[in-house]
Amino acid sequence: MVFDYGQNGQFTGGNGRTGSGFGDGDEFEAGQRVRLQLDAVASEALSGEVFFEIGGHKWGKAATGGSGGTALGADQVDTIKLRRAFIDWVVPQTDLKIRMGLQGMALPSFTTQSMVFNDDVAGIVASYKFNDNVSLSAIWARPYNDNYAPDSTTHYQNRGGFLDNVDAFSLVLPLSFDGIKVTPWAMYAALGPNFWSKTTSDGGIPSELADWGTSKRWISAGMFPAGGARHKDGTAANDGEGGRRLTSYGNAWWFGLTGDVTALDPFRIAWDINYGSVVWPDDGRLNRQGWLASLLFEYKLDWGIPGIYGWYGSGDDSAPSNGSERMPSVSTDNTNNGFSDFAMNGAPWWHSREGVLSYNMTGTWGIGVRLKDVSFVEDLKHTLWINLMGGTNSPAMAKKISSSNWGKDSVRKPNGLPNRTDYGFDPLYMTTLDHALEIGLRNVYQMYENFQIYFEGAYIATWLDHSDSVWGKSKMNGKNDEVRDPWNINLSFVYSF
Repeated sequence: MVFDYGQNGQFTGGNGRTGSGFGDGDEFEAGQRVRLQLDAVASEALSGEVFFEIGGHKWGKAATGGSGGTALGADQVDTIKLRRAFIDWVVPQTDLKIRMGLQGMALPSFTTQSMVFNDDVAGIVASYKFNDNVSLSAIWARPYNDNYAPDSTTHYQNRGGFLDNVDAFSLVLPLSFDGIKVTPWAMYAALGPNFWSKTTSDGGIPSELADWGTSKRWISAGMFPAGGARHKDGTAANDGEGGRRLTSYGNAWWFGLTGDVTALDPFRIAWDINYGSVVWPDDGRLNRQGWLASLLFEYKLDWGIPGIYGWYGSGDDSAPSNGSERMPSVSTDNTNNGFSDFAMNGAPWWHSREGVLSYNMTGTWGIGVRLKDVSFVEDLKHTLWINLMGGTNSPAMAKKISSSNWGKDSVRKPNGLPNRTDYGFDPLYMTTLDHALEIGLRNVYQMYENFQIYFEGAYIATWLDHSDSVWGKSKMNGKNDEVRDPWNINLSFVYSF
């Protein structure tokens, strides 16, 4: 059960409209979500799991589009979502473990959780433990396939499900020794040129795709340059869009090295280094490559864990013709960012008011301090964090994507500020002229063994460029360019067993 109160989620207080700026929500919202996990265990060598999710539901909102609601009467049609369904089994007479089906997959991270891939997806994971020090996991995931349904006989390769798959293959090598863990990993993904396009009605622009919901938001945000994936597909709908027809698979590569050192206990040092690249043979403007690194120092005390950390992610240069210089990503929907609950996608429990600045850290830098798990009273813990953040994207790029000859006015949000999902597909496209300071406090009370109460407050002080030369009034169709600081308080009751 979740209760939120906050304002200015779009940094404008709704631009004079009613509401909080957090999507279509009011300043105060109440909601709930139910997850039901069923395990069928035959033996240590064979088991299965089915994981259902109902909600989240806003209290008082009626059912829409077949989804459940909590309006008066509360007996409305509901949708039970299949979140996971997989089989675990061991190859007889070996230590080879197999998991196949719809499951949660995450690439390694010891600082923030993965900034490349952490989501529910269909696939297979094979894991083998050579000894106490060395293991190996091989992964095949299929995020998309057979969703493409062209609606015109003039559409390029007018065949449903043609060239629309995304297949990812990964190797993860955990190395564990006394007081140190190091995990190198690599992933390759083949990107079908039609995987993100459903019909000609989307105009080849995946931003704000209502028919795909949030599933396409992640991959559109992570794979494509600022402005989105623009290309021609041979239809009148895309004539004059300035793109090229894609006929070949895109190739995406990621490499990472993450580590955790506890040999100097009570000191702890952890790091993540990630690099990624996407290359489209048909159109270099859709290419994307970049890197992201994070570093954490902690010192464990009897009463808590103080720490200092930082991160840096490469950002876009001033030339849109060479693609993007931000690190690509597949999805971080399940990532609970250990550095930020509010500015980033970081809340460890469900509520919709997170990721206010960015779903992940690409195109940003930051330094922060935190006091983690501070406890002076039994069963009550506190975590305080302060983050200073900025963007690494070129202001010249922001100027170009805010001009009338770049993005489509029809898909722009009313406030016209740089929190534009059709720019970088993140809530805020931060340039080197944009800065923010996040202050947050989370309190967790373990009332019973299976019942926790969370109370959290967070505030983001913003210093965002809105000069006329980059984002200002002339680039916002005359809208008010006042920037307001977002904040939110949250009270959550979590029963889990």
